[in-house]
Amino acid sequence: MAAPRGLGALLLLLLLLLLLLLLLASGEERHTEKPRNVCLEHNYEDSYDTLNLGDRAECFTKCGWSESGPCDVGNLQRYWLNYEAHLVEKSGSETVDMPFVKALIRNFRADTEEDLLFSLQPAQIPRQVTKDEDKPPDRVRLPKSLFGALPGNGSVVRLAVTVLDIGPGNIFKGPRLSQDDGSRVLNNHLVGLSVGHTPVTRLAEPLEIAFSHQRLSPNMTVTCVFWDATKGPTGDWSSKGCSTEPGAKGTVCRCDHLTFFALLLRPVLDQATAKALKHISWAGCGVSMVFLAFTIGLYVALRLSRQRFKSEDAPKIHVSLSASLFLLNLVFFVNLESSSKVSDATCGARGAVMHYFLLCVFTWMGLEAFHLYLLVIKVFNTYFGHYFLKLSLVGWGLPALIVVGAGSANSYGLYAIRDLENRTSLELCWFRDGTAVHALYVTVHGYFFSTFLFSAVVLALVAWKIFTLSSATAGKERGQNRKGVLTVLGLSSLVGATWGLAVLTPLGLSTVYAFTLLNSLQGVFIFCWFATLYFPGQSSTASSSGTGRVDRAQSTSHE
Repeated sequence: MAAPRGLGALLLLLLLLLLLLLLLASGEERHTEKPRNVCLEHNYEDSYDTLNLGDRAECFTKCGWSESGPCDVGNLQRYWLNYEAHLVEKSGSETVDMPFVKALIRNFRADTEEDLLFSLQPAQIPRQVTKDEDKPPDRVRLPKSLFGALPGNGSVVRLAVTVLDIGPGNIFKGPRLSQDDGSRVLNNHLVGLSVGHTPVTRLAEPLEIAFSHQRLSPNMTVTCVFWDATKGPTGDWSSKGCSTEPGAKGTVCRCDHLTFFALLLRPVLDQATAKALKHISWAGCGVSMVFLAFTIGLYVALRLSRQRFKSEDAPKIHVSLSASLFLLNLVFFVNLESSSKVSDATCGARGAVMHYFLLCVFTWMGLEAFHLYLLVIKVFNTYFGHYFLKLSLVGWGLPALIVVGAGSANSYGLYAIRDLENRTSLELCWFRDGTAVHALYVTVHGYFFSTFLFSAVVLALVAWKIFTLSSATAGKERGQNRKGVLTVLGLSSLVGATWGLAVLTPLGLSTVYAFTLLNSLQGVFIFCWFATLYFPGQSSTASSSGTGRVDRAQSTSHE
């Protein structure tokens, strides 16, 4: 009996050892199992419990631009886009209060007689505001016509108002914010409005969303946008159907549909754009300086070879404008290259010199317009003794007085353009940041708009005269309209019509590029006009064709 008992004990011991090995193996397997990655998992519509919401909210931080960890950004975005429909159609709660999402879900009558106003105060659940309360700075206004326009015959509409914190990662950023240029969503907050899976578009009266913010830098632009899931593989921000009304303390968005909305902040001049514009300016100003030098050289040659040329005022005015523009381009080259490497006094002197020649350019463009006015509009009783001398005193002297006044107020120094992350996009010696802003507005913006407005009015009157003359002689000469257009284009280069694009630069980068390119090539346009009028063998043709008729009507009576 002892042998069977010993054998049984041995078998029992072996069985215990086998179980122990199996437990150790399973424990090692569990230890080497990869951790769960919720940012890659498929998100089901019924997985909106508190635990799943919290896990997927962590992806707002985990899915960053520089991280190599895998994230299914498109799937996560669809998860949150469907969350509002889940709140409307399947959730029995009236509020959601989590660190990353705040929501109000309520039933409203479809025949409501007044607009609905909701407060979107930070860190608070959205709430309805009565008409007796003051309008909160962050709010949503839904027009009463919205509820009557919904499809179906229901008397009750269930609405969800959601504020979602998307964090610093790349979820709900899209290609428009993928570049590191300082662009971002205001406060990383999205405002969602939903009545379920029913699409609501093309509202007769737009809804209104107000975003409060501090006064923005002049380099920043704001745009009201919504998330368009149909753009690209994972969606992107779009402004279609939305209008933007920026203000000092906030921006009001008006849109004609329901979805997720945000306020997009983007620098007008980011680092990449500043670099591209610098290259365009270098190339354009370099070419312009060459042609301006040709213009001055051609004038000297003609003055030496033609006795009559010495008495004409128009070429002198053209060359004075060319000289001031040449010197402005030269100073701009030096200023743009090494502004941050010089002392404060040297930088102030460079800023003053650049300001002086810029004002000289504006002044001589205004004098070109004044000369055109005398030749074409007034015509009679235009005698002025020492005419060009007086023009020179204004063209070179008035800017000097303005610069002396601005310099006495210590207005010049290093000027930097920065984005929201306080990164420097461009530095040059110009007006000082902050303290000299009023001097900049008055002596540059105000001075430019005054001369440009005068030049534009004169150019419009001259164009009217030219085309009136063309219509009167249409039966006698062919191509008068074409010649008239060429004449107006040539004169527009003298009075600085391309500088008017400065007014349109807030519309977008396309106008900024056009402004930079056309103005950096102004010297080329002036040379083409000058050579067409005065180059030997071309002047007679130009004059007889009508292209130079306006400019060559100059009388020697001004001397």
